[in-house]
Amino acid sequence: MNHLSCPLCQPAAPEHVLWQDGRCRVILVEDAAYPAYCRIIWREHVAEMSDLTEADRQHVMRVVLAVESVLRAQVQPDKINLASLGNQVPHLHWHVIARFQDDRHFPDAIWAAPRREPGNPHPLPDLAAFCDELARLLA
Repeated sequence: MNHLSCPLCQPAAPEHVLWQDGRCRVILVEDAAYPAYCRIIWREHVAEMSDLTEADRQHVMRVVLAVESVLRAQVQPDKINLASLGNQVPHLHWHVIARFQDDRHFPDAIWAAPRREPGNPHPLPDLAAFCDELARLLA
C-alpha cells in the first residue's frame, strides 16, 4: 500500500480531529458501541514505530499517553486498551479505547466476536473539555 491508496494518508471526511500538530493528529473514531475511542495517526506514511526517529517515537507515545489520561479522567473506564496493529492499514497509528466490563466484547479486543448484546450506553467524552485538556497536556 502506498500513500496514494492509504486511507490514513487520505482521511475520509468528516473526521473529528481533537488535536493535531505537524507530526500527528488525534481523532475521535465514530463507533456507537465505543464512543470513547480515539486514534492517533502519524502524518507521514510509515508502517512501524522503528521507522521513526527516537524523538518522533517519544512524541507519538507522549500523545498516546495524554489521550489515555484524558479519557480516564473524563469517562472513568474499567480499562484502557492501547493498540498499534496496522495489519490491514500499514500506516502508523495507535488506538486508545475506553473499555467497560459490560461492553459487547469485554474482556476481549473490540475486534473479536461479541460476547453479549450491547449493555448500557457508555459515556461520550465532553469533546470541548477533552480538546482543552489534551492541548494543555501537550503544550
